[in-house]
Amino acid sequence: MFVKALIGLTLLVHVSIGPGAIAPENDDSYVRLSAREKSAALNPLIHTATECVARAVSRDPRLGKAQVTDLIVDSFKNCTAPVREMIDAHDRYYGPGSGEQFFMGPYLDALPGTVVEIVGKPSH
Repeated sequence: MFVKALIGLTLLVHVSIGPGAIAPENDDSYVRLSAREKSAALNPLIHTATECVARAVSRDPRLGKAQVTDLIVDSFKNCTAPVREMIDAHDRYYGPGSGEQFFMGPYLDALPGTVVEIVGKPSH
């Protein structure tokens, strides 16, 4: 179940940070890697952040009684470091501000479904 969720999130990352997100040639603030290399470098950080959130949600005594999205929001206080690392790496590979955009957009859009896949379907 976890593998399917992770593959889905990985595919989402590929779509959201695909070949269009390439740095201008005169901008040294970006890491010069191919799209595949950037994705390969970023995927483990996405995996780590997502695992942290899923672990925190699975340990929350409110699981099954509260909305999964509420549990996810509360989990971020325990997962600040891996989430920050993911955002910062995205900024390094795709440019300043891209990490926050990725986190607030595609990552958070996919996270509830991914967490449910990992921890199992709660009753709420």
